[in-house]
Amino acid sequence: MYLELYTLSDENIRRVSADPPLIWKVVAPDDPEAYENARTKKPTGFLARLFGRQSVTTPQREELALRDGEVVDTELGKAWHGIHYLLTQTECEGEEPLNFLVSGGTPIGDVDVGYGPARAFTAAEVSAIREALRPIDDAFLRGRFNPSEMMRLGIYPEIWDRDPAVDDTLGWCLECFSSLKAFIETANERNMGLVIRIC
Repeated sequence: MYLELYTLSDENIRRVSADPPLIWKVVAPDDPEAYENARTKKPTGFLARLFGRQSVTTPQREELALRDGEVVDTELGKAWHGIHYLLTQTECEGEEPLNFLVSGGTPIGDVDVGYGPARAFTAAEVSAIREALRPIDDAFLRGRFNPSEMMRLGIYPEIWDRDPAVDDTLGWCLECFSSLKAFIETANERNMGLVIRIC
């Protein structure tokens, strides 16, 4: 499972929230079929099922600048759950806004973009995340690294008890956290919101 983050303006977050299939134009702009499939409703009536006719909502054809900014995906890779644990000391819970990677935000309808719907955070919420992350440094995160507890909780990808001389999983998380923190800082400077997808 990978976690991807996208910057998106508040205006476009409102558009996508009002018309959730548009989320595919954010997370997969080069895959128009995903967008069209999300707009197509399966037949529900007997005759429609019998003859295979489908009711299709009319797609919005106007061009929307839905890719407002940057995307971070491989930089976080599979480290996202480990970072969540280091920030919250929990599997899936934790206090806002430090739990933002796994929970929080507003789901974009019920459009499944991997492991459930994407979640959106407004520019104001991104600012709160930035303020919460600002004082957190490597020393703080090192003090919260607990391989046995992370394995017990099933923190993905469950590699935390490996020999650090062979596989420095903490160092990996710290490096990815640095990328995440810089990304949030840039999004805040640009007054952008945020969309998170786990896929």
